[in-house]
Amino acid sequence: MLSRFVLRGASLALLAMALTSVSASAVVTAPPGPTVRIAKIPITGKPLVGFDISWVDSASAHYYLADRTNGSIDVVDTLTNTMVAQIGGFVGATGKNSTSGPDGVVVTFSTRELWAGDGDSTVKVVDLTANKIVASISTGGKFRADEMAYDPKDNILMVANNADEPPFGTLISVANRTVLKKITFTDSTNGAEQPVYDPATGMFYISVPATNASPGGEIDVVDPVAMAVTAKYGLKDCGPNGAALRPGNQLLAGCGNPHRSVIIDKTNGVVLADFSTVGGSDEVWFNPGDNRYYLGESAFQNVGIIDAMSLTAIGEVQTGLGAHSVAADLGNNHIFVPIASPDPACPTGCIAVYSTVNVDNFGASRAR
Repeated sequence: MLSRFVLRGASLALLAMALTSVSASAVVTAPPGPTVRIAKIPITGKPLVGFDISWVDSASAHYYLADRTNGSIDVVDTLTNTMVAQIGGFVGATGKNSTSGPDGVVVTFSTRELWAGDGDSTVKVVDLTANKIVASISTGGKFRADEMAYDPKDNILMVANNADEPPFGTLISVANRTVLKKITFTDSTNGAEQPVYDPATGMFYISVPATNASPGGEIDVVDPVAMAVTAKYGLKDCGPNGAALRPGNQLLAGCGNPHRSVIIDKTNGVVLADFSTVGGSDEVWFNPGDNRYYLGESAFQNVGIIDAMSLTAIGEVQTGLGAHSVAADLGNNHIFVPIASPDPACPTGCIAVYSTVNVDNFGASRAR
């Protein structure tokens, strides 16, 4: 089994490098067709009502979902579109977002370790070889530890404690499983959301939905070595929840405000593209496999799609009830969107899988 992970990881690394150094037209020989649903993956346990962030580890071909309904991390094989494990031990749904969990999730070491935020202000470390929680790290807050990002260079994880007042970010040593620093967003008036790490600059970038200085929200730059905010990029009429980076200088701010998305230059905050037809997002994701951004549009139960090469909005695909979480596998260009019960397409909830015709690396899409 490990050989599959190693081989796929190597090939995906080569694919990602190739796609960031050549134009999209050199990779996709025909104009992409429509994006369609190709599968619905059922969830083990109770009907899926509450869930949060999801993550794809393309090297191992696994998708991970923070399933609050079952108090678990749900594990899906992205090659077969089947659920293969359910890792329990989280607080589950409490009736309040601020105390429910799991929340944010990220893989730190492929096939070996996953970290997830929980509703009791802890971050849980999951051993992926045993599929169980092996450590719990308190961030010292009163409410949930939410979205997170991993810095492999310095072996530091950043998690957003969005529901505390004021909100703060926690920097944690992955090696020692200890808190290094608490960074308080004292000017925030509406929490702190999705962080993302950039290996090119060595910085974390985190969405802050609103501040006194920037009522439309801002992207804060956090230096994991200096353990401090080094820059703030104000936004207009955005209220960013999500953040995603494309190799180069692009950073997508997934605006929570309806129909709004903004792409900025991560080095100076200059707006590169401004969208008024796609947005209202929570989690957002950049897929190097097809050079597209995908936006979990919680405001409209859609997935928004933006072409990163041309900086144009491709459109929106209807998904289902509660859709706000999205992740893509660059190995096959499949997009994973959890949908809540009792959506007509998924009466007990499911993970819907989408693919774009002529971009699917496994061949022609199979509409269902």
